[in-house]
Amino acid sequence: MTEVAAPLLEMLWENDDPAEVISTRFGLDDAAAAGRWVAATVGDHWGVEVESVTRIVMSGHNALAWISASSGPFLAKWSVLPTKFPRLTALTQLTAWLGERGLPVSEPVPALDGRVQVETGERTSMSLQRQITGLLLDIAEPQQVRAAGAALAKLHLALADYPRIEDVGAFADQPQPLATRITDWLESGRSGALTPAAHEQMFGFLAGAPSEQLSAQLVHGDFRSSNILCTGHDITAVLDFEEARFDYPIMELAQSAVMLGTRFRDWGPVPPEVHVWLREGYESERPLTAAEAGWWKLLVLWFSFLLVPPKEDPTGWGPAARALLPEMTA
Repeated sequence: MTEVAAPLLEMLWENDDPAEVISTRFGLDDAAAAGRWVAATVGDHWGVEVESVTRIVMSGHNALAWISASSGPFLAKWSVLPTKFPRLTALTQLTAWLGERGLPVSEPVPALDGRVQVETGERTSMSLQRQITGLLLDIAEPQQVRAAGAALAKLHLALADYPRIEDVGAFADQPQPLATRITDWLESGRSGALTPAAHEQMFGFLAGAPSEQLSAQLVHGDFRSSNILCTGHDITAVLDFEEARFDYPIMELAQSAVMLGTRFRDWGPVPPEVHVWLREGYESERPLTAAEAGWWKLLVLWFSFLLVPPKEDPTGWGPAARALLPEMTA
């Protein structure tokens, strides 16, 4: 194997010991062995001469390695969960297609044999991408938030035209109607954050929601600060399509508005003006239909209540959600 110094091992959000995880989940003895394996795998399949592997970050059964090479800095991303390999391949091909069309994504680097997702024969599936310069989206910057909204709209327009939709469709269910989702939630035990009066209000809001059928399509699935890189006021890249699914664009827009400020270890609500900025940016590229606009406030409210934790609420999701109730009749 290629000789490189041992990289720093980290967990993205879990509290597990990374030295133990690299062995028990990923089958590599230690940091030094992991660095050598990454360098050798990238060299064998991509022909990249790795100079160093500086950092490996793990989450679930996925890992990211930061690589320095004579041809530039790279990121290697791999999974050790074979049941996910077909979906990973489909989504990496989707990301490549978006990159070819000029969308701000982290475009995969084709391997020597042309594949963008490579099963190495060691119960591992890996992709390689170039490192992209940028900082995570700052919700305090209105121009960045509006640019993010515009980027999401452009993604939706492109994803609606993806020619290999059946490849992703094999791994994604069609969505339930919005009214069904909200009704099921209200009638379940998961809506405990609502007072009895707010519970009745939600049923009233739902009764007044648009009845027109919305069109579902492929959406990003996890559009928030931790997956959006910016340089100045520009969006450099939208990362991580692993949560891509079929849904209604207005649902993703509302979900993203509520969750836009969340990062790996920092989960809290955003001020209401952030919702407005994101929608403004979105509609600069893809104006909402009358039916979509009619769902907007209710979806933002509903998703805000979905994120209220059942016990302690240190970041204030509950107060933030309740503060939106008066807006429903404004």
